[in-house]
Amino acid sequence: MDTQTLTNEISSRKKKIMLKPEKGISSSLVEQISDYKSEPEWMRNYRLKSFEVFKEKKMPAWGPDLSGVNFDDIYYYSQSSIGEADSWEEVPKQIKDTYVKLGIPEAEQKYLAGVKAQWDSEVVYGSVLKTLKKKGVVFMSMDEGLEKYPDLVRRFIGSVVPPEDNKFAALNSAVWSGGSFLYVPKGVKVDMPLQAYFRINARRMGQFERTLIVADEGSFVHYLEGCTSPIYTSNSLHAGVVEIIVKKGARVRYTTVQNWSKNVYNLVTKRAKVEEEGIVEWVDFNGGSKVTMKYPSVYLVGKKARGDVLSLSMAGAGQYQDTGGKVLHLASETSSRIISKSISYKGGRTSYRGLVRVAKNAKDCKVKVNCDALILDKKSRSDTYPVMSILGKGAFVEHEASVSKIEEEKLFYLESRGLGKSDSEMMIVNGFIEPITREIPFEYAIELNRLVKLEMEGSMG
Repeated sequence: MDTQTLTNEISSRKKKIMLKPEKGISSSLVEQISDYKSEPEWMRNYRLKSFEVFKEKKMPAWGPDLSGVNFDDIYYYSQSSIGEADSWEEVPKQIKDTYVKLGIPEAEQKYLAGVKAQWDSEVVYGSVLKTLKKKGVVFMSMDEGLEKYPDLVRRFIGSVVPPEDNKFAALNSAVWSGGSFLYVPKGVKVDMPLQAYFRINARRMGQFERTLIVADEGSFVHYLEGCTSPIYTSNSLHAGVVEIIVKKGARVRYTTVQNWSKNVYNLVTKRAKVEEEGIVEWVDFNGGSKVTMKYPSVYLVGKKARGDVLSLSMAGAGQYQDTGGKVLHLASETSSRIISKSISYKGGRTSYRGLVRVAKNAKDCKVKVNCDALILDKKSRSDTYPVMSILGKGAFVEHEASVSKIEEEKLFYLESRGLGKSDSEMMIVNGFIEPITREIPFEYAIELNRLVKLEMEGSMG
């Protein structure tokens, strides 16, 4: 048996053995994950270096209470028993039933260009239309992307969100598994959305998917991400990282519909770097979870680049949604828009935490920030923490904020037209969130409205 054949056989045997590490994180675990995945030496070193950064970084001293996060009581890797399937028929019934409830098959049949579904730490199902492959579009799991396009991954991973950025970015960089790798070639327009679902399905489970999107010059893509998890009594941790590189004249829209169960700490880092005349749009719905800390960020590094952050957050009993957006204007004639909506009820708490910075050398920039909060009872709370640093000349900056409740006059008007009180209240809420729902595909707008209604049942009136 020659050396290459022996190597392949060893690799094959390794893949058949389930990796089931104990709870807790260590350099040994980081090496196990890298070895199990047969990663190149540079990725192994990247993970180990990130782990050292993780140990040195402090927990955030601001925002929600994170004392419930116990890094020694978390499983950092959990493999699906089947790996990745080539067709929907190959997926086990337990997993398939879950995704059927989420509507993935129907959505795929109607209009989705591709699906990547992640069960715990591994992608279990993926498909991409042949027409996209012919155009050179690459859409696969991050692990597969590292295997097939190592030079491209090495060039861009950590270039927008380095491990040194924060403790949870460092943690993700050390133990990441799964997520999506998407590359759109020059001039290619992907007309149908590409989609990924992520699901946590185990107690005390950590999920650390890594998503890397590169849109080459003049291209366009819309990526949708849905998240869910079952209800468990033990706290789970989701610490994903998303990096988007938007080349000259390209456009990327990234939509998230999050509905984690209320035991999940959702602590993610999402950031885009936008070059000349490029556009990035974050559309973000945050429901569920115990705590969310998420601030989609945009670095406008090229002239006439644009960034939009549109977010909606909902917090009920025992929930704290600390969300917002960040935009850095690092080049002239750049523009940005942040629209943040929040709803708090049953004693929940929402916060808008935003940052806009216009660099001294960035001239004639345009900024618009609008954050609105709807509070449905006396027990709930909403806070706003905006920061603006405008150093460039000729900047045009708008900032609006409002806090409101459901007005009795509006209720009276709707009820006088024959609507019941609960329907009237829901109609007002739907009108409040409409600036967000109109930005996503119709089917997902319907799903989002249903999620909002389900979350708020019994909270009004």
